[in-house]
Amino acid sequence: MALAVFAALSSAAAAPAVASLAEQFPRAKLAQVLLPLQDWRPFPVYTNRAAWESLPAPAKAHLVSLGEQALTNVFPPLPATLYLEYARVGNRSRFQKHYFDRREILRALVFAECVEGRRRFLDAAANALWAICEESSWCLPAHVAAQKGGVGLPNVEEPIVDLFAGETGVSVAWTLYLLGPELKQVSARLPQRARRELAERILRPVHERDDFGWMALNVTSAERRPNNWTPWIAASVLTAALVGDTNVERRVAVTHKMMRSLDGFLKFHPADGGCDEGPGYWNRAAGSALDCLDLLHSASDGRINHFGEPLIREMGRFICRAHIAGDYYVPIGDCAARLEPERSLVFRYGRRVQDADLIATASHQATVENVLPENQFFGRHIYAVFDAADILAGRNAKLPALRDSWLESEDLQLMTARSRGGSFDGLYVAAWGAHNAQSHNHNDVGNVLVFLDGKPVFIDPGAPTYTAATFSAKRYDHWAFQSQHHNLPTINGAMQEAGRRFAASQVSCRADDITAALTMNLAPAYPASAQVKSWVRQVTLVRNQHVEIRDQFTLSALAGKTRLHFMSAEPLDATREPGRILFPPATGVRVEFDSAQLVPSVETIPLDDERLEKAWGGKLHRLTFDFKTPALEQIVVIRVVPTLTNR
Repeated sequence: MALAVFAALSSAAAAPAVASLAEQFPRAKLAQVLLPLQDWRPFPVYTNRAAWESLPAPAKAHLVSLGEQALTNVFPPLPATLYLEYARVGNRSRFQKHYFDRREILRALVFAECVEGRRRFLDAAANALWAICEESSWCLPAHVAAQKGGVGLPNVEEPIVDLFAGETGVSVAWTLYLLGPELKQVSARLPQRARRELAERILRPVHERDDFGWMALNVTSAERRPNNWTPWIAASVLTAALVGDTNVERRVAVTHKMMRSLDGFLKFHPADGGCDEGPGYWNRAAGSALDCLDLLHSASDGRINHFGEPLIREMGRFICRAHIAGDYYVPIGDCAARLEPERSLVFRYGRRVQDADLIATASHQATVENVLPENQFFGRHIYAVFDAADILAGRNAKLPALRDSWLESEDLQLMTARSRGGSFDGLYVAAWGAHNAQSHNHNDVGNVLVFLDGKPVFIDPGAPTYTAATFSAKRYDHWAFQSQHHNLPTINGAMQEAGRRFAASQVSCRADDITAALTMNLAPAYPASAQVKSWVRQVTLVRNQHVEIRDQFTLSALAGKTRLHFMSAEPLDATREPGRILFPPATGVRVEFDSAQLVPSVETIPLDDERLEKAWGGKLHRLTFDFKTPALEQIVVIRVVPTLTNR
């Protein structure tokens, strides 16, 4: 039997030795290696009819259909009062829907015109571009607080470059790249105006300012490591500069500054590639880093090449390591419980780092609709259009279904394991330690997920729809962020609290052909009021047999209720058989416990949040175990057991 001990204790993964892009290519050298704007042709432009006509017929039909739908859509208004809803009542969704619909309409019209080439969509595309140029700000209401006047209406004299101002810059830059001469025929002032707005809203502020927090120009420690905002906005600004800036000196300066930003993101990134923002943000953390590297590689004719860095490969592989089954991924942080990563991004990542698992993940059951989704941002859509043929060709690829993984960085400490590699049949378990100061943190140190045959048993609900409260002092007022609504104990009436000091300790992971186990002490994740000396949780998968959650704890006092909580999407029967919690028969699983020690109860939690309902339907269920005889020291064992022996 081969034994693999993944890690011992909770030491962080060593910081990777990543070459600095900005140091490798100082501004003078960068100016020499960048292709001039007029010589760089990363994609076929509108007049290259042969390239557009050579796209797969289903892709062309799909793109034209989206364009025809956009022709009939009402271009939604963005009045001042809609912008003010965030400041007034904390709602960000209604404004954002109108805002994103506008950009989806523009994207659909541009690509439909490029595919068809008959000028049928051109005037409508011109209207959409003009309307976006007319907006007072490209910054979302939820992000405009960065202006000196704070939240409220935007100050047009102080343009804020946030995530979606950046994305709008991408849309404008690629529109001008693809259709610039054709739009000039509509009116010479249209592309002129669009270039002016691109410069004033994106390029000039980034060129002149160093104080946007996302820039990460002086990152000095892993604890201050930036989140997805840095590579995401850097990729957008790089696109705006490399694709759309006619000012040669500024094009080089802004490109170099964004290389410094990407360096800041990568400098203290865990060497194992783990993304503490979860797979839901992987596409805008590792994925946007790839966007940056792709742009730099292309615009330098391959002379800037970072794809051989081991860290870049490991960052890409995280999305395979976090995959449970189907559209279920380990929902760390604010990750939705169910998602589908952008296939063209995963494919491009796999091709760049030569990873067959990533390529297979992208291609598996690929269709035109899921390779070219309706709500894809412009910058990703253009890659997807020209990679669609290769992705669709691999639609029969088999998903990797990795047997085990262990990401040891103290920002994540994630173990995943399944009954056997290459198959989604059988048991699957994920558990993590880490701390409660992650980007997009939930108070969930020690959480554990269990699936059987790709179906959920014990779940993490995921994150609700964002509101003004989500990123405020009221964040943990919402039940979905609290430890008592994860698969964790409440100790002497106390839940876990937020902050880096609330962390697991003594973390170790091991795996072999028979078992996989994660062991950690959860006591430091709780406040002093929990009066807990030690709470050692061991999560063990015995392959093809069961998952065991073993908690051994020592309290210093009995000051309140100590309880175990487990979340489920399925209705549970806690009364029919002593010592067993029964799931619906189709689930094929039961939970076993010591009925002399524990008293179970089940609570139904109605869901009234759009994002949570999309994942789970109208309700969730919380299983709670109370102790019949509270004591200062106890050992409690919960087992998840398949009801059919062939699991």
